[in-house]
Amino acid sequence: MDNLNLISSFAEFKELKNIDKNTMIGVLEDVFRHQLIKTYETDENFDVIINPEKGDLEIWRNRTIVEDGQVENPNQQISLSDARAIDPTYEVGEEVADEIKLSDFGRRAVLSLRQNLASRIMDLEKANLYEKYKEKVGEIITGEVYQVWKKEVLVLDDEDNELVLPKSEQIPSDFFRKGDSIKAIVSKVEMRNNNPTIILSRTAPEFLERLFEMEVPEIYDGLITIKKIVRIPGERAKVAVESYDDRIDPVGACVGMKGSRIYSIVKELRNENIDVVNYTSNPQLMIQRALNPAKISSIQINEETKTASVYLKPTEVSLAIGKGGLNIRLASMLTGYDLDVYREVEEEDVALDEFSDEIDQWIIDQFKAIGCDTAKSVLELPVDELVRLTDLEEETIQEVVGILKAEFE
Repeated sequence: MDNLNLISSFAEFKELKNIDKNTMIGVLEDVFRHQLIKTYETDENFDVIINPEKGDLEIWRNRTIVEDGQVENPNQQISLSDARAIDPTYEVGEEVADEIKLSDFGRRAVLSLRQNLASRIMDLEKANLYEKYKEKVGEIITGEVYQVWKKEVLVLDDEDNELVLPKSEQIPSDFFRKGDSIKAIVSKVEMRNNNPTIILSRTAPEFLERLFEMEVPEIYDGLITIKKIVRIPGERAKVAVESYDDRIDPVGACVGMKGSRIYSIVKELRNENIDVVNYTSNPQLMIQRALNPAKISSIQINEETKTASVYLKPTEVSLAIGKGGLNIRLASMLTGYDLDVYREVEEEDVALDEFSDEIDQWIIDQFKAIGCDTAKSVLELPVDELVRLTDLEEETIQEVVGILKAEFE
């Protein structure tokens, strides 16, 4: 048995991913010194020389020359006659260096060395993989689908590290086959049973944010800021953006000419509808923008309960709520207010002639003569204006106004 039996098993370590040369040398030396202590009770008089580029390993033992018959510790001392068998010029007190072969450790020790070395390298790789991906949390990675299971998809990165995309982190309409290229963000990194587990996500808002950074240079350069993103994955998303440069239209920049920029994002998200809105710190205006495309008539906000009552024309209510309630849910998430939608009741006008049982006809005729032939048309004019335009007394007009108001109350 010679060095090659073991060296062949670690010569390839120089190409190991995530492990730098100095760390590798340190581990190898530590493993062999540990074995030297087990075999010779000390490693102080040994030199361990490693060249990981070639896979070379040499162990040299340094012993002091003593007179024949005075060797007390054969591991640290050598007799003069044994030393001169190596080199006739040696003298007492000098040091002799002789190489230790792996065969000197014995077969069982060599097997132990191999196992110890493999275990240490594996632990190093696990630790380095954990640290590497811990720094990548929130970043997009591109990998290749290696295995598709019912509850998760196994993905390989460009260094063949295994990453996991759980079903819960997939867009509902996602469908993958082995060999497919896949984009996702690193959601979290956990240690499970002493193994690093890298969890990917395609449903997190951060995934959409990274996609915008990739497609919109103004966001990547910091000219446009994404203030908030809310998503119902695969269905709809709302993105609030703000520009610190008045010359830049943040919504237009994100959408691009004819939707060119947002198209690739929508495609990546399996045709998820994306609404981009201008951010504002004014809550009323923000709610109005968040409920787009519905046109709002009025909003009443309660800051204490963080609720808002939104009033719309009947034709606008369905637009505000959206298909399956998606629009109003996302608007609530984006603004931070619980939104309640109310239909504005449009009161119907009533012709003045309908009040002939309460108002004399000649009085009705006076109003009709100035163009007021409905109740609302009378109520829209101030009393002093009605006195000026008609031949009626103010007291009479006040009585008529009271009757007309009572109709609508």
